[in-house]
Amino acid sequence: MAFVSNDSQQISLNDSTFNLTEREKRVLEKSWAKVFADKVFPAIDEKIFSVLYSEKASRPNTPVNVIIGALILKEALGDTDDELVEALMFDIRYQYALHTTSYKEQPLSDRTLSRFRARVLAYETEHDVDLIHECVVKMAKEISEFMQISPDMQRMDSLMVAANIKNLSLLELFYTCTANLAKIMDSKGATLPEEQHHYIEKDDLNKCIYHKRNLDATERTIVVMHDAEKLIELCDKNGDFDDTSEYQLLIRLLKERTIIDDGKRRLRSKDEVEKPSEALMNPSDSEATFRYKAGEKNIGYVGNIVESVGDTGSLITDYAYECNTYADNQFMKDYLDNQSKYPDGAYLVADGAYSGEQNSAIAESHNLKLVTTNFTGRKPDEIYADFIFTDDGHYLIQCKNNCKPMECTYDSGNDRSVAYFETRACQSCPYKDICKPRFLKNKVRKEVSWKAVGRAKQLQYMKTDEFSKYARFRNGVEAIPSLLRRRYKVDKIPAHGKFRTRLHFGFKIAALDFQKLLCYSNSLDNCASKSEIA
Repeated sequence: MAFVSNDSQQISLNDSTFNLTEREKRVLEKSWAKVFADKVFPAIDEKIFSVLYSEKASRPNTPVNVIIGALILKEALGDTDDELVEALMFDIRYQYALHTTSYKEQPLSDRTLSRFRARVLAYETEHDVDLIHECVVKMAKEISEFMQISPDMQRMDSLMVAANIKNLSLLELFYTCTANLAKIMDSKGATLPEEQHHYIEKDDLNKCIYHKRNLDATERTIVVMHDAEKLIELCDKNGDFDDTSEYQLLIRLLKERTIIDDGKRRLRSKDEVEKPSEALMNPSDSEATFRYKAGEKNIGYVGNIVESVGDTGSLITDYAYECNTYADNQFMKDYLDNQSKYPDGAYLVADGAYSGEQNSAIAESHNLKLVTTNFTGRKPDEIYADFIFTDDGHYLIQCKNNCKPMECTYDSGNDRSVAYFETRACQSCPYKDICKPRFLKNKVRKEVSWKAVGRAKQLQYMKTDEFSKYARFRNGVEAIPSLLRRRYKVDKIPAHGKFRTRLHFGFKIAALDFQKLLCYSNSLDNCASKSEIA
């Protein structure tokens, strides 16, 4: 299939809008379809997706901007794939929004969307390039220019995205992985041992999990574990199942949850499980990870949002999506590393989890002020805010009392500066009870890190009126996670795996931006109506 751009959509004599009455045309012009057709659809860059198609002359592709636009509308209007295809056939608003009113037959079929998603995912798996993210961010940039929103005022927040899977007990996890392998072996003609044949029988799950109450859960898990061992041995002899996901997941489960002790396999205790947050939770989604946040257990992924704010409204201008063990300050670093310099300066406000001296330094190099609105971890005394370090943060030059050290070394293992002062100077220092240096025989030793100085400056800054203004500004981004959960059902994405769920997440972000654009356009219409009345 060859790539052909859909740059121009000429109106034909058979255009369906010609059959509308004047009243129907007025209603259509005032609907969401007009805003989408005029601002969102033209902002979709088809050329980004040309890499998905062949360069050889062949049958042309379904217009990519129609597919992308349809997937955005799907999330914005809460449609399923089938509902979307049917709506495009019979609802002129969908056709008007996607510039297909002149088509004799609408270009989407029941397989178009799934095939396109498969192409995008295959390309990302092979090249590690998220085309949907690139498209959505570029589209947001064009919409932000129309809404007159500059990147001078930004705020960031993250949200947990639940994997659409069941939280299995250890027994259920072992049984499911073992049964999956048994079924794939049976489907490929392998002969199962009589003791393990029951795994392919109907209702065996209920019999094994719920009906054998004479054994406790641990004993039943051990039985399934040994059955899994026997199936793995059979697969190793056969050699035909090494590349199947069922075989690989069962191998992973045995490695993570069991251990060979004195030549025998046994279950690991909770303390013996290595990296429990990354251990397999459910074979349906092998990439989902585990994390506690705000006292709640989360299994799945984490999304990160960057929102630009102006006088006319706000817009999500960037996003990221990773396993939920990904740290917020790493999201910040990834974002800052991809930014160019802001000639007129800008500021980015986030909560304390995004803080870090390295992030602040990167932001400063881009002429971007990073403000974190709460404090995490141990609080240093504010006197350290007046300590002066070298630019690399390794050596202390001067303390709060304006005393310079006689000598100073850098402890790279602890990332600390080790400074030595004159005893006389420290004895008369009014801050010695707070600083608490170590008095030696002929000198005074003081260890302090550049990070502690930065954190002390942050505490000092948090008491200013300017900081209070930034804190109030950041609170506005808290609405985004709530909207994504309530309106766009981000915790019920009908897919498994990081790449697949990230694709859906990207379209939900685009749908939310469309909603913000629609609100902005409606406000312009209201202002115009009021001026006409006046």
